[in-house]
Amino acid sequence: MALTGKKRAFADAVLAGFSNKEAAIRAGYSEATASAAGSRLVKDKDVKARLDQARQEQAGSGRASVPPAGGTPVDTIEIPSTADPVEFLTNVMNEPAADLRLRIDAAKAMLPFKHKKLGEGGKKEQVGEKAKTVANRFGQAAAPRLAAAGGKKV
Repeated sequence: MALTGKKRAFADAVLAGFSNKEAAIRAGYSEATASAAGSRLVKDKDVKARLDQARQEQAGSGRASVPPAGGTPVDTIEIPSTADPVEFLTNVMNEPAADLRLRIDAAKAMLPFKHKKLGEGGKKEQVGEKAKTVANRFGQAAAPRLAAAGGKKV
C-alpha cells in the first residue's frame, strides 16, 4: 500500500521530534485514538520505510530537519492584512502558495459564517417559524362583496 498523506504527515512529525501520539494528532488523527494510531503507524511498513530513508539521508548529509511532505517548503505567504476574519480566511483559503492542510482548515473555519446548518437556530427563531406556519394556516378571510342599498348588485 502506498504512503498516504496522513502517514506522510505522521512520519514528518516523528522526524521533527514529536512523540508518536503528538505526531498522530498533528497528522489529523483523533486525540482520543492518537496513542493507538501512533503505535500502529510506527509499525506500518510504508511509514517505517519513510522514517528509515529520511534518517539515512539526515545521517549522510548532516541535515537537521526534513522538508514538509507537500514539496518545497514555503517560508512566507503574502496575505493582505484585514480586520475582517472571514475575509482573512477567504484569502488564506484561496492562496495557492499556502499548504493544502492550512487552506482546508481555513475553509472549515469559515463554513459556519457562510452557510447555516439545517435546523440550526435558537429558540426565538424556532418560535418565529412556528408562528409563521400557524398564521398561514388561518389566512385572512376574503373582503365582503359590496352591494347597493335595495338589494341590487352594482
